[in-house]
Amino acid sequence: MNVLVGIVGSDESIKTLRRTIDRTHEVGDDLTVAVVDKPEAKRSQDAMAERARELLSEAGVDAELVQLEGDPGSSLVDYAEQGEYDQLVIGGGTLSPMGKIQLGPITEFVLLNAPTTVKLVR
Repeated sequence: MNVLVGIVGSDESIKTLRRTIDRTHEVGDDLTVAVVDKPEAKRSQDAMAERARELLSEAGVDAELVQLEGDPGSSLVDYAEQGEYDQLVIGGGTLSPMGKIQLGPITEFVLLNAPTTVKLVR
């Protein structure tokens, strides 16, 4: 399977990337890691790209790594449209006090506009 994982500078994105790397290591998916720019994130885009390289290296997984500019949701969906990906993996979603999932604006945009199947990692 050809998988694209989108990450920003959050702890949630690191968890999402780790889970995706584990699956890639187990089943041999072709993986592309897209680091999107989100200025208000905990880590910079460059710091996230470096962390992604470290995690990929530790796991022995060979993957393409790209850094995307512009609006996070739009740039990820645009990149996914350009490739032939079987799945787009993103992190996101928290539970409300009533137990319902709440999505952030980037996650919601990607879920509604992605040209392929989206896997949401919580």
